[in-house]
Amino acid sequence: MNIQVALRLGRVSNLPTVWTNVLAGLTLTGVGTGLSASSVQIWALMVSMTFFYLGGMYLNDAFDAEIDAVERPERPIPSGQVSARLIFHLGFGMLLLGVAGLAWAGTQLPNGTGLAPAIAGLALAVCITFYNWNHKNNPLGPLVMGACRMLIYVAAGLVLTTSLPNGLYFGAGVLLCYLIGLTFAAKQENLNQITNLWPLIFLGVPFAYAASMLNIDQTSLVILVIFLLWVLYALSFLVFPSRINVPRAVVSLLAGICLLDALLIAASGDTKLALFALIGFPLTLAFQRWIPGT
Repeated sequence: MNIQVALRLGRVSNLPTVWTNVLAGLTLTGVGTGLSASSVQIWALMVSMTFFYLGGMYLNDAFDAEIDAVERPERPIPSGQVSARLIFHLGFGMLLLGVAGLAWAGTQLPNGTGLAPAIAGLALAVCITFYNWNHKNNPLGPLVMGACRMLIYVAAGLVLTTSLPNGLYFGAGVLLCYLIGLTFAAKQENLNQITNLWPLIFLGVPFAYAASMLNIDQTSLVILVIFLLWVLYALSFLVFPSRINVPRAVVSLLAGICLLDALLIAASGDTKLALFALIGFPLTLAFQRWIPGT
């Protein structure tokens, strides 16, 4: 397996959305926010969640190999560029590395919280595996995918404290709703058409949540406007017949995760970190031009 195949299997272009998930999860705890605080913990989380994401993407191709042989024969496994067995081994191996990284962060770093992050990591690994094994015909697949992203917030928060505040759970719930709408669209990618538009209403939850936050500041408002315009742009590829392009809508919504994370960080009061998280948005778009995001 060459490096280009490895990168395509891992959909590495979307990794910045995982990294901003980590920053949002840390910030929503209200403990140790800012890039200079708990830097070792931040890097441990970044690396661990990178393994979880890559492992999940590898397992997605491994579990879907038979279906891809019919629907996407150009994919690396059905085209013979790599074996499903190897990808299964690599995928599960990376999930184990992710759990190990969280266990190390919780038990070996100063002010560690014990095994709580590793337990969240195990839940994330199970969630990832279940989604990849049973997502094609599972109507609850978008909910499971959203739960995977929620657990990034939870695991990140548990590295700093075992007493997670309500704000983190609310933020995770907002992310869950966004992922439900996104994943529903992604499930229609092969058809290149949306058969039912109502699940896309979940994409509006972040804006309803932002509107309920009376203390939203100028930075948060600017990010909110950018996020709204971007989601509307992505939706234009789903709802206007002359512009139907489901894959483009999906990759656009994926990049929008960085904007959502930045919005939640800014609304939590960490403006500098929110601006840093915003970098993930153009970075994801740039990477998607190099490696396909879906």
